[in-house]
Amino acid sequence: MAAIMIGMIQSTPVSFGAIGTPILIGVSSGLNKAEISTTLNGLGSNWDAYLKIITSEVAIAHGIIGTLIPFLMVVMTTRFFGNKHSWTEGLSIAPFAIFSGLAFTVPYALTGIFLGPEFPSLIGALVGMPIVVIAAKSGFLVPKGHWDFRPKTEWPDEWLSEIEHHVDDLGDKPRMSIVKAWIPCLLVAVLLVLSRTSPQFKAFLVSVALPINNILGEGLNFSFSPLYLPGGILATVAFATFFLHRMKLGQLKVAIKDSSQVMLSAGFVLMFTIPLVRIFVNSGINAAGLTSMPVAMADWIATQVGSIYPLFAATVGALGAFIAGSNTVSNMMLSQFQFGVAEALGASTTMMVALQAVGAAAGNMVAIHNVVAASATVGLLGQEGQTIRRTIIPTLYYCFFAGVIGLIAIYVLQVSDPLLK
Repeated sequence: MAAIMIGMIQSTPVSFGAIGTPILIGVSSGLNKAEISTTLNGLGSNWDAYLKIITSEVAIAHGIIGTLIPFLMVVMTTRFFGNKHSWTEGLSIAPFAIFSGLAFTVPYALTGIFLGPEFPSLIGALVGMPIVVIAAKSGFLVPKGHWDFRPKTEWPDEWLSEIEHHVDDLGDKPRMSIVKAWIPCLLVAVLLVLSRTSPQFKAFLVSVALPINNILGEGLNFSFSPLYLPGGILATVAFATFFLHRMKLGQLKVAIKDSSQVMLSAGFVLMFTIPLVRIFVNSGINAAGLTSMPVAMADWIATQVGSIYPLFAATVGALGAFIAGSNTVSNMMLSQFQFGVAEALGASTTMMVALQAVGAAAGNMVAIHNVVAASATVGLLGQEGQTIRRTIIPTLYYCFFAGVIGLIAIYVLQVSDPLLK
């Protein structure tokens, strides 16, 4: 139960997860890219520069808010899983927890600003992890006191997983070296980086494309490159691991069966949410000449809420993720809506869309689909309500401070973008 709670709270990397998919696919697909690009070209700018501004603002907002997330994880653990049920029991680790947050968010934010949406989460983790490990081993800012869960015999039944693994169960099986265990993870990182930075390697991956022509007889064509997608790279590394770890065919079958069960539970929901989102986004294409749903919603919100709306922009994004179970899908569904509100208010459109992306990441903490998937992974189904009642706390923290940052950025710092010039 504690593992689910802590895992769900880690929303700072989400906006740039899967090599920037929530931005590169979610935001780009959610906005009317063609119309915006035409306007930008007339103003001496372009789509890539516009998306880079959004990426930078998302990275900065996450960097500020996410620094306190490790500390929040600790105090929530002591509050909900300690003998004393105390928030203050975790205060002693505040200096180290904040240091740990900075070890991730500083390289994370800088990467988002200077390199783009593909690598902030990856580089933030690769830089931050060794810094935190070395600091912990050297005792830097580590408190002298000690905290632990109460004895396992006293744990409530709802804390316990249906799946248990014990070291003793390994018997005489040979132990895997740390280097060998890390090779698949490092391979994923290397291939993902090369696929986005090496034009030659990218061209090779993209050359393998699967086209789908004349969809539903409407003349629509679509193609995708499975080797270039993050999922394709993960599958490639998983296949290579079969040989690297000298696995037996039976072990591979068990691994595929276990992972497929989790994948199918997620994929089944997305089979229905993605088409729904596309209908929502493209609703402006109709014979009646009606405005699209996002634009109609934006006009109403701008009229009813007014200039204070940036305070609630992230919460709207979080609501989208709660419904859809995905940061990417929330961005696809609501980016044009946020863009429309910003235009109606005469505010920065990039900042408003950035707040959408940050809020959608926060909404992942309470997305029912995600909580169910996490619970299924650790064998703890049936306790999703308790998890959501806890993760709603950091979700509200994230959305509120994202809204405050948005208000300050728009009305105090008066951040701009190419469309406001």
